Amino acid sequence: MNKLSIIVPCYNEEEVVSMFYRETLKAVTSIPDLDYEFLFIDDGSKDHTLDILRVLCCQDKHCHYFSFSRNFGKEAAMYAGLEQAQGDYCVIMDADLQHPPTLLAPMYQAVSQEGYDCCAGKRVGREGDGMVRGILSRSFYKVIQNMTHMDMGDGAGDFRMMNRTMVEAILSMKEYNRYTKGIFSFVGFETKWLEFHNIERAAGNSKWNLKSLFSYAFDGILSFSTVPLKLPGVLGALLMMVSFVLLGNALVQQAVFHHSVGTVYYVACIAAFFSSLQMLMVFILGQYLAKDYLENKDRPIYIVRERDSKAVTASNVYDITPKRRNVI
Repeated sequence: MNKLSIIVPCYNEEEVVSMFYRETLKAVTSIPDLDYEFLFIDDGSKDHTLDILRVLCCQDKHCHYFSFSRNFGKEAAMYAGLEQAQGDYCVIMDADLQHPPTLLAPMYQAVSQEGYDCCAGKRVGREGDGMVRGILSRSFYKVIQNMTHMDMGDGAGDFRMMNRTMVEAILSMKEYNRYTKGIFSFVGFETKWLEFHNIERAAGNSKWNLKSLFSYAFDGILSFSTVPLKLPGVLGALLMMVSFVLLGNALVQQAVFHHSVGTVYYVACIAAFFSSLQMLMVFILGQYLAKDYLENKDRPIYIVRERDSKAVTASNVYDITPKRRNVI
């Protein structure tokens, strides 16, 4: 009998996590000949999420939880869930029920019988996101696809079921600065897409705001593209041409028409522009160096403060070799 690991990152989800458990339990138990486990990853919640997870784990032997020592972010929570999962197949789901549990059955059909390595949900429409957020999201995915040449289209998220081979490939990528959407695309494998309409949260509020989304988008570009490093050369060539044109225009005006063209003004404007451009380029280079700095520190991706007594700890947790290890 195959086993499915349902990985659920949680951050302040006290209003919805019990509802998610009940709805998902109905869906997964309707799949014949399938064992399952819930892996709830408490990402340093400040509310009563952890208390609810403790109760769920006492009531259901199929439930396990791991609670981080602080908020490490959803990327770390997904990695922790995949690393701790014992199933032949793994699915990542949000606790807010925006990932429909009804898709679990067709997803399992695709990966267990149709020959796919992965079956992913693709969100159609952005109702409830707001016009500005929708425009920015669509624009970002167009930009990152052109810059990375990888399949990271709009609507393709973390909601996907994978076989053990693909999970192990993802776990082999142990970088500290993780952008899982890019990792999914990088490792490849045959993927079937199932479309679903955007669903509002069952309860509670989204933890994402424009600032965090911009930061997440910027991390994604820096993690999978070196195109920004080419900008100084391109802009430098363009600005050199502009400076020659302005200088030539100033000389012609002075020599032919005997007009004062405000050369000092032009020079001041160009100097200010070059200074701001230099600062922008230094910022981009600094971001790449900062990420390399964090990678070289070899810090753990996550630290677990508490787990339920039934949870099986990943075999490499206490590895004392120079490779990155997760501390529990």
